[in-house]
Amino acid sequence: MRIGYLSIVQETNDFNPEFTTLDDYRAAGMHRGAEIAEVNPTGWYRGCVEAIEESGQKVDFVPIFHARSVPGGRIDRAAVEGFYEEIRTGLAKAGKLDALLLMLHGACAGEGVDDVEGEQAALCRKILGPDVTIALGLDHHANVTKLLVDSVDVIAGHRTQPHHPHDTGKVTAAMLLKVLKDNIKPTTAWRKIPLITHQEQFFTDKHPMQTWFDRTRAMEALDPKVLQASNYPIQPWLDVAEGGWTSVVCTNNDQALAEKLADELADLAWSMRDAFLERVAISPDDAVRKADAETKGLTILSDTGDTVFGGAAGDSNIILESMLRVGLKNKALVPMIAPGAVRKLHEAGEGATVTLKLGGEIATKFFTPLEVTGVVRALRDEPVSLPSWGSGSIDMGKSAIFEIGNVTMLITELRGAGGNLPELYEVHGVDVSQYRMAVMKTCTAFHYYDQYRTGMIRVDTKGPGQSDIFTLPWKNTPRPIYPLEKFTDRNIARKNP
Repeated sequence: MRIGYLSIVQETNDFNPEFTTLDDYRAAGMHRGAEIAEVNPTGWYRGCVEAIEESGQKVDFVPIFHARSVPGGRIDRAAVEGFYEEIRTGLAKAGKLDALLLMLHGACAGEGVDDVEGEQAALCRKILGPDVTIALGLDHHANVTKLLVDSVDVIAGHRTQPHHPHDTGKVTAAMLLKVLKDNIKPTTAWRKIPLITHQEQFFTDKHPMQTWFDRTRAMEALDPKVLQASNYPIQPWLDVAEGGWTSVVCTNNDQALAEKLADELADLAWSMRDAFLERVAISPDDAVRKADAETKGLTILSDTGDTVFGGAAGDSNIILESMLRVGLKNKALVPMIAPGAVRKLHEAGEGATVTLKLGGEIATKFFTPLEVTGVVRALRDEPVSLPSWGSGSIDMGKSAIFEIGNVTMLITELRGAGGNLPELYEVHGVDVSQYRMAVMKTCTAFHYYDQYRTGMIRVDTKGPGQSDIFTLPWKNTPRPIYPLEKFTDRNIARKNP
């Protein structure tokens, strides 16, 4: 039995004006064939391998193509067309397959095309034909579309936030192997829910998200006909024609059961819609003062509006401005993506005192450059080796440690990981344990700082990833959609099969 593996991953933020290019994928990881196994010690691929090994089935596993980019703006046309070609050539080279493990994010939009991954899945189906089983693994912030569902046989999504791609790969592959071994006829139902929310209530270890996700696990445990039940609270800043939350249920040849359970999951989410909208973020000044008052440990300041892991541009200076204006007793870490500024710091050299403007280089509609004066403490211009990261390394391009009083900044040319990992400071000689607060450009991925953090404060900042979804310039999202419009019947806007 021959099973192929193909993965293309990017999460789009439509309010980040900068296109994501093939160079962004190359910086984060783009590999073909056998080299995929060499650079994926963790994540989706390794989970698939583990499921195959544990199954005891004789499988010729064929890695075809893997590409990943840090979240960002829409992928440009060259990337859209480039991945179509990678799929065509990769599947042709792979030869005859009995099945395909297709691992996508699910919230990728491109230049001129909303549903990039639906098109990719449809292309796989066209090439492979109707008799090759396709199992789709998704991030649970995916935007599930009709084309996506129609192009595959079974679907699985992340079961937790923070995400565990290894688990998702293992679950997806195990489901595929079961379908093949037991000659199962998969049946799928899905419901689009007219809802978008911010990410402040996205953790799956507490209500309301926990309640919704726990129900999927209960469905799988109670009825052996349920192959997989999964929920998809869409990436909040994806402005596309089929936008909205989704519930998906795959069963063993029982369409009526799948329809019933998909409805139940959609109804449950809809009943908790206002709980998902509860806000906990506080103003930048209040957040900075609260963190600065701590006497021990490291407090994370979540820059909600500039979440690089949610596709924002990483060039917000809002919390920085607050720190400099309020004044800090303690030391703080602040990352920023600023290609022009970091080039000036490299030209000045280590030890130089430099005055320059920071912030607003990319998302100019949200941020105004701020003039600051500081000292260049360290410079670097090579990738950071990091085995625990999906591709094994992180390319930040040119980077600099720039010290402005008690604020130590990590300024980078490329997106890298947006400064969201302590190792990116430490490779520059910064001792993270000596700091009282650290800005993270993420709404949820705080676990990267678990070895240091003792607290976390959500900061209510504007930007491409802001919690204030009402004032974002929505253009394509289907209307009505809650809470941009208020209504009580979720079926009033339902666009389901």
